[in-house]
Amino acid sequence: MSKVLGIDVGGTGIKSAIVDTVTGEMITERIKYKTPQPATPDDMIEVMKKLVLDHEWFGGKIGVGFPSIIRNGVSLSASNIDDQWLNFPVEQRLNDALGAEVTVVNDADAAGLAEQQFGKGKNIDGLLIFLTLGTGIGSAVFKNGVLLPNTELGHLKWKDSIVEKYAGNKARETEDLSWKEWGKEVNKVLQYIHFVLSPDHILLGGGVSKKWENYKKYIKLDIPVEPSSLLNNAGIVGAAYAAVTKT
Repeated sequence: MSKVLGIDVGGTGIKSAIVDTVTGEMITERIKYKTPQPATPDDMIEVMKKLVLDHEWFGGKIGVGFPSIIRNGVSLSASNIDDQWLNFPVEQRLNDALGAEVTVVNDADAAGLAEQQFGKGKNIDGLLIFLTLGTGIGSAVFKNGVLLPNTELGHLKWKDSIVEKYAGNKARETEDLSWKEWGKEVNKVLQYIHFVLSPDHILLGGGVSKKWENYKKYIKLDIPVEPSSLLNNAGIVGAAYAAVTKT
């Protein structure tokens, strides 16, 4: 089956569409709801049930990109969602609640998979780092096209906290930073990541990637850094793709 419902769960919004996993195209309009606050399992699962009803997607495969380290279907972190998700059997609970075969992967890994399979990352060899600059900073790391799952580069120590608290898009909005101020901070973080991991290429995703023209002149590395081509739809597409490539 090439058609899969992809759900991208974020700290501020939960969005979905039906995806053709052969072409990587969304074949329905995207539907989005605000993430409940607090973002507890019961409340977030209710939103995902509503998305299934909206799409009239009953019994088909579902891929979910989720903002947590995911191992063996269990969510092991909860940085921008409620702590009730810690050590939570998210995949099994969603299978039961949504009445479908559900695959859950880390949200940034999902977005990275989409970009690596269908976007600018498709023909990039070597070490590719994909970063989502959203509520936090998610990361997906690929070596010659192979994903190293569950990296958390947004949680690298930075100043008095971690990098996502300074260089995520939420930090830009919360601190009312100019594009110049924020762009320079992002650049420092990218230089730090470059120093630690020596990537060959960096792609930037998340909603702010479509604002690339506002801050690209402040990004100064000696490797290619560019916005992802799938922009804010990558999480949906990658979650769906993960559901058909699950091993």
